[in-house]
Amino acid sequence: MAVSDARLAQIAARFAELEARLASGTLEGEGFVAASRDYAELEPVARAARAVQTMRAELASLAALDEPDAEMRALADEEMQALRGQLPEAERALAIAMLPRDSADVRPAMLEIRAGTGGDEAALFAADLFRMYERFAAEQGWKVDVISANASELGGLKEVIAHVAGQGVFARLKFESGVHRVQRVPVTESGGRIHTSAATVAVLPEADEVDVAIEDKDLKIDIYRASGAGGQHVNTTDSAVRITHLPTGLVVTQQDERSQHKNRAKAMQVLRTRLYDLRREQAQGAEAEARRALVGSGDRSERIRTYNFPQGRVTDHRINLTLHRLPEVLAGPGLAELIDALTAEDQAKRLAAMDD
Repeated sequence: MAVSDARLAQIAARFAELEARLASGTLEGEGFVAASRDYAELEPVARAARAVQTMRAELASLAALDEPDAEMRALADEEMQALRGQLPEAERALAIAMLPRDSADVRPAMLEIRAGTGGDEAALFAADLFRMYERFAAEQGWKVDVISANASELGGLKEVIAHVAGQGVFARLKFESGVHRVQRVPVTESGGRIHTSAATVAVLPEADEVDVAIEDKDLKIDIYRASGAGGQHVNTTDSAVRITHLPTGLVVTQQDERSQHKNRAKAMQVLRTRLYDLRREQAQGAEAEARRALVGSGDRSERIRTYNFPQGRVTDHRINLTLHRLPEVLAGPGLAELIDALTAEDQAKRLAAMDD
């Protein structure tokens, strides 16, 4: 999809205007925040547009060159050929930069992992997945804060909810939602047989109070004594909180903190994020249906990836990509290749849809 020269000029003019406004020192408060956000969103588009403009201008200049010297003319033709080879890729990069963006892409995310079928082995696998995302987050310079965790007796995780903050967290992790399957010999298996277990991953864009207004009358809040592992405060104080959102039936429980107030605040953070995700799905409608055709729905009922330990491979079933580098994926670095491939597939399908 080639962008017209007039459109390139519009992008350049808009970016120059934003630069001038921010440099003027006259913007304050919300005006400065809004202009800064617009600048950050437009900057990659303007950079890609500038590259296309430069290439087109150089091609036009070389084509108009009236050079009688045969050797110089040959050099000019060679340069033109190189630019013609580079221009389509620059135009594609611009088209990708101009694709409509999910407004949630820049947000932090709530990462929820739950053990599925497979008992203790599923909980151990859920813990492996969480460590994988922790390592990947560390490489990206993100911060991971555990909101709640329910450990199994063997050191696995029946459930863990964590807040992940940093640059472009949701954009990078949003395709991780779904069922992750593992095939390996469990530590509890004495006969050496390979078992299949699963864990579900959900990645939700974080919401704040501005996004989702929750009225007190819509909440049922139960306070009770915490149970399970947790230290001296367990079963001694009424610090655990269960919040039910009556209009939707969503239920969030939190008991990891000693303080009832802290547990309530964390539970409200999780509830707000789940409500925001629910409303996003409802608002997207047909767009959500289209995304399901690209790289999967992200629904937790959909099997998206298999981690096969005996063969040392990871297969993403949505794009039929297999990497024979299982340890590297679980260690964090290899996960980036899977995420990049999913992002590229999504971009390619959306570009194709725009051309149709």
